[in-house]
Amino acid sequence: MDTLRPHLAVFISLSGAGGVERMVMNLVREFSRYPIKLDLLTLKANSEHFADIPSTVRIIQLKSNSSVTCIPELKRYFQQEQPDAMLVAKDRAGRAALKARKRASSSTRIAIRLGTNLSSALTKRSVLNRWYRLRRIQKTYPLADTIIAVSNGVANDTHTLSHYPLEKIQVIRNPVITAQMREQAKESVPHEWLNDEIPVVMGAGRFTDQKDFDTLINAFGKLSENRNARLIILGEGKLRPELEALIDELQLHDQVILPGFQSNLYAWLAHADLFVLSSRWEGSPNVLTEALALGIPSVSTRCPSGPDEILQNGKVGPLVEIGDVNALATAMQTTLEAPPEKQLLQAAVAEYTAAVSAQRYLKALNIDATPD
Repeated sequence: MDTLRPHLAVFISLSGAGGVERMVMNLVREFSRYPIKLDLLTLKANSEHFADIPSTVRIIQLKSNSSVTCIPELKRYFQQEQPDAMLVAKDRAGRAALKARKRASSSTRIAIRLGTNLSSALTKRSVLNRWYRLRRIQKTYPLADTIIAVSNGVANDTHTLSHYPLEKIQVIRNPVITAQMREQAKESVPHEWLNDEIPVVMGAGRFTDQKDFDTLINAFGKLSENRNARLIILGEGKLRPELEALIDELQLHDQVILPGFQSNLYAWLAHADLFVLSSRWEGSPNVLTEALALGIPSVSTRCPSGPDEILQNGKVGPLVEIGDVNALATAMQTTLEAPPEKQLLQAAVAEYTAAVSAQRYLKALNIDATPD
């Protein structure tokens, strides 16, 4: 019976509880609704990522823990299973899969999903490291049948760096909006601030340089000089001590809290008055999309890439330059005073549903199937 069904493999290196992992798991859950044989191959597997994965999905945890050493295992998988197609998330995992397929002399169609702006991600690497990484990309990517980018910005950046033909790069929006997300958003208010008349500004993400929460906290300090408000930043990371020190330095400890990582982000986000993305770079920021889907007014930096596409170049919400504290504070105040209509916000992200995304991924992978 299985020989009559299309066989799809999804390969991902699980490196945390970030957006890439969530998006791929959303896709896997949606793929499981189709009459296909579905394998999920993982590196660095963590059981929390497998929550709610249907039993019809075969989970294959590779013994290797890196994209370099896993190539022999992937080669054996291609030879033994011969899937029709493989979707690979992340750059290094994608290059490993392409090498393994070549060694296995396999005809499996491979699509690499890229979810971040590679140019920006490489800026802090050494010259030698950047050169080596780019050389590998330019050598390996031409072997891919297609590359799937999460935004037009990622597509253009990938083309520039890798010289991969732009016409072979497909832009497919992230599977952000799910029924589960909407149900979780209805859960009880998780903090007393969210059930108060004082407006709450919210940020979310890992405490890293990429997210630039320093700028958000400084901008909030400017905002609080003119109006009573509160700031909640959800997430965790290595920069927590620095952010806490900045909050103390600005004497904002009564107005700003860092509650840590929250398993149900949406119950917090659904009750915010404003969401702010202060990032230095992104691919297609999922939490910004989620905020709009829940009808929450949003402000973002014009970082590469994604926010300008999601916010329609400022039509849906203000865009400010990266690191501009004064401009971000002004945009926050303006949006709190005159928030856009909820319907406008939700319409802007209508194509970011898991169902639409999964259909487009399967088409890109040449998997012909209709959901059960």
